[in-house]
Amino acid sequence: MYICLKKVAMEVKQIYHEKQRLQFCLLHALNNLLQEKDSFTRVELDAIADKLVIEDPNRDSWTPLSIIFKPHHNVLTGNYDVNVLITALESRRKRVVWHDHRNGASSVNLSGETLMGIMLNIPVRKFGGLWRGRHWVALRSIGGVWYNLDSDLSSPQPFQREEEVKQFLDNVISQGGELLLVLNDRV
Repeated sequence: MYICLKKVAMEVKQIYHEKQRLQFCLLHALNNLLQEKDSFTRVELDAIADKLVIEDPNRDSWTPLSIIFKPHHNVLTGNYDVNVLITALESRRKRVVWHDHRNGASSVNLSGETLMGIMLNIPVRKFGGLWRGRHWVALRSIGGVWYNLDSDLSSPQPFQREEEVKQFLDNVISQGGELLLVLNDRV
């Protein structure tokens, strides 16, 4: 779904935003980050996860449950891991750098030339705390404005200024979340 959020130089800037379905938050976060419907598909992410399984040196230690709960994703619901994220973005000539949370968000250069966006992996609790999991979220600067493109939100949420983005990221870190910086490869 494309949502018109900001007028830039008399032109309406449309923001692409996919909504959450099952546990496909990585799929939605990647498409939201790249601002394109079907930039990645479930078939493509499944193929990446399957390839990672073939290359897994520990596959001899699998149990019968490993057929459904594969090391890199759940066959029924999605729920892809960081290895799928990194491999997927590398296929689009992006580089993923794990942010050292000990440095806080102040060390992230939000206006850096190569920074394409930020992927967050956030701990979540649902059903009154009975279910715990993690959720992928994309942040990206579009037209000079940073947006929270979380697929659980009804629409993209703009940040008013960079300091607000850093406060949000520091909160994510304090809650046990992980920040992965997505960089454009230099040609």
